[in-house]
Amino acid sequence: MVSPSHNAPGLSKNMAASGRHAGHYINKNSRSLLNHLDKLLGQRGFALSSVLRQQTATLQNDSTEAIVIPRKKTWGKEAVLEALASTVNRDPTAYHYQFQDDPYLSPRTSAESKLYSMSQESGRAAAKYFVDMYPKYFTKDFAEPHIPCLMPASVALSLEEVSEEALKERIGLRKVGAAVEMYDQLVQAGTPISKQMTYDLLDLICFYGDREPAQEGEPEADQTEASAEELRRKRGRFHRASDTLRGVWRENNNAERLFRLLPEREARCYSAVIRGMVKHGAFAKAFDMYTDMLNNRLTADVDIFNALILAVPEMREAYTEKVDFITDLLNQMSQQKVQPNLQTFNNVLKVLRRCGALAKSISLQTLSEMKALGIAPSLASFNHLLAIFYKGGSAADYPTDILQELLSEIETISFTCQDPEDVWFFSSAMKICLETKDMKLGYKVHSLVGVGDNWRLLGDSYQQGMFYYRFFSLLCLMEHVDVVLKWYHQLMPSLYYPNPQGMRDLLQALDTESRLELLPSIWKDVKTLGHDNKSDLVEELLSLMAREKHSPEVQESFADCALDIKAAFDVDRRKPSLEWSPLALGHVTTLLLRAGRIPQAWEMMQLFKSKNRIPSEALLEDFLSQCSGAPTTAVELVKLSAAFCLPATPQLAQRVLLEFDLTEDQRTTLSELESSWDHNE
Repeated sequence: MVSPSHNAPGLSKNMAASGRHAGHYINKNSRSLLNHLDKLLGQRGFALSSVLRQQTATLQNDSTEAIVIPRKKTWGKEAVLEALASTVNRDPTAYHYQFQDDPYLSPRTSAESKLYSMSQESGRAAAKYFVDMYPKYFTKDFAEPHIPCLMPASVALSLEEVSEEALKERIGLRKVGAAVEMYDQLVQAGTPISKQMTYDLLDLICFYGDREPAQEGEPEADQTEASAEELRRKRGRFHRASDTLRGVWRENNNAERLFRLLPEREARCYSAVIRGMVKHGAFAKAFDMYTDMLNNRLTADVDIFNALILAVPEMREAYTEKVDFITDLLNQMSQQKVQPNLQTFNNVLKVLRRCGALAKSISLQTLSEMKALGIAPSLASFNHLLAIFYKGGSAADYPTDILQELLSEIETISFTCQDPEDVWFFSSAMKICLETKDMKLGYKVHSLVGVGDNWRLLGDSYQQGMFYYRFFSLLCLMEHVDVVLKWYHQLMPSLYYPNPQGMRDLLQALDTESRLELLPSIWKDVKTLGHDNKSDLVEELLSLMAREKHSPEVQESFADCALDIKAAFDVDRRKPSLEWSPLALGHVTTLLLRAGRIPQAWEMMQLFKSKNRIPSEALLEDFLSQCSGAPTTAVELVKLSAAFCLPATPQLAQRVLLEFDLTEDQRTTLSELESSWDHNE
């Protein structure tokens, strides 16, 4: 494909030619039209003729003016794709586009969506691995124009001699161990190394904590290298989130060794080491390094202060001490004339989340300071603010005006990702709407997602699933069932895969609005979503269908649905299957009885005996009421009751003797059952 910008000069000439022809055509036709009108209206309006002639003169003068056309129009790389995408809308009935290449892998649940998407990424990573490891087999370039990212990347070391170029190659390929080894060889050989190259090596070592970076698909080694002694020390005490990072920064590692070997230490060196220490859990050493930098009369940069602010909660326990520590660091920034940036204030707000109620007033002051400096908050800033004001507890105590004012300010803004924690805002905001049961706020949060590219900030599949789960649960609680069903069909399956709790919320909404005739269609969706092996969900659906009687048409659909549910119990599959409970057996039997399907209902009664489940007396009475004209079935029902030693057996036997036309053998059998029960009593 050739980019539109490549043919811009020719395109400009064609556009200019077309413009001249169009102007000449308009001018010619306008003169002809005005002359024709002048002849028709010449005797009735002399003033009109002069006006028309004046307009003609104006058009002639305008046509002689030069039309300035830009020599070149620069298009974005995705301009054509964006134009095509703007012509279509999202299909709510289709799965996500990444799954449409293989219909067999159409996910039904959020877990399957994550599994299939990760499988695709794993396949791409495997293909990338072979392309990069064996580039000589992938030399053909099919893309036009050339797409560098599709060609093999150089991941193997090509320079073996001891030189600064070899060191640069190892740093570029993120080979931490090989880069350190090459640096040591250069030092031993007495080869001078440039200051910039030494600083780049220090950055690499500090960023990865003097460890090799994990390859794609491999777990980080930082979580698995804690010593046994450290694990024993941590055992038996309260665990904090930072514990997983403690011990990662090893004593006297290559970063510290390289730092000590530097002939002169600039602020950049201190910045790399301090940020590496904070990232890998050496908080106290980071502050010691900062003190050493100040003693050497160096000025810290904004990245150093950003890292130190994040380390404050690990250095102080009391809320007031944390706030005082943050204030002291900000004052030092002002004294050293260091301009804070967005990350500075986001880190302050993040630390304030761990400062209790003291953080509320200070967080608002922080936002005022951002506004005074002309720094626009990101979604992460707002997420930290919500976390400060909406602590766990009673939803009645939530200050909903904070979220209301916030959404009023940003409801038309399209955000871009500026902080890794931007992706948590929408899920947190919708959680607050759900806990406060504020449907109006929920709609505002959802509409904000649709502004510009804000949908890109919903996060990964889990965060996106939580956002839509909370929104859908709020709809089920607060909206009419017709509105709920409209949103249900818009969100599923293109954006949302309801979990079992989401389906239970939908069942409760249908029950509240007395729309139980829709339950069979909901059961089909339950099967499609793979929730037909969740016993509590299936039993709740059965109980709603069997709770009361409905019209014959509805009862027929309920009976068909009950048989389909029975098949779900009986199917042999690899995933955990359902176990028949007395309630489930009773509900299915009741639904079949109400539809007049006596033979199938009797098969369900036999399952009570084979599954060792005891039927209720009410179910036996209902079954007997439906057995008119079937004395054999009635007698077998009494036998079944006697086999379970149910107290209702004598009453059932009496009813059968009085209400049914029995043979002598059947009467004898019932009399024996009745007498044996009296004898046992």
